[in-house]
Amino acid sequence: MRALALDIGEVRIGIAASDLSGTVASPVKVLPAQEVLSHARSFRLVLEDYEPEVLVCGRPMTLSGEEGPQAKRIEVQAKSIAAACGLPLEFADERLSSQEAKRILREQGYNERSMRGRVDMVAASLFLQAWLDSRRND
Repeated sequence: MRALALDIGEVRIGIAASDLSGTVASPVKVLPAQEVLSHARSFRLVLEDYEPEVLVCGRPMTLSGEEGPQAKRIEVQAKSIAAACGLPLEFADERLSSQEAKRILREQGYNERSMRGRVDMVAASLFLQAWLDSRRND
């Protein structure tokens, strides 16, 4: 089962996808948030290319496990995107995924400026991988 993950930000949305077997997550791309929210052609092409069966969106949580301040906005946007795509929606804890994504990109030699557009899709692949792993272990 192929899953598509979205790391929803105010400006950009990072996109990651699993392989067909639902085992490995990979970063795909970053699109302007408005293109995804409006179901623009650029986002529809991603949907056509990957043909996901489920949409997994990151849910911002505080370190103590409570919903973060952005959680409500993201939940509303995620439901809207899933409805427009006709896909079931799941949420994944995205705590620390952006920090981990930055650490990985730094190790690969990116500086703050050059990693800006990549962080969101790498973060999406990290929480998607955790979501895939948890499903396999259930």
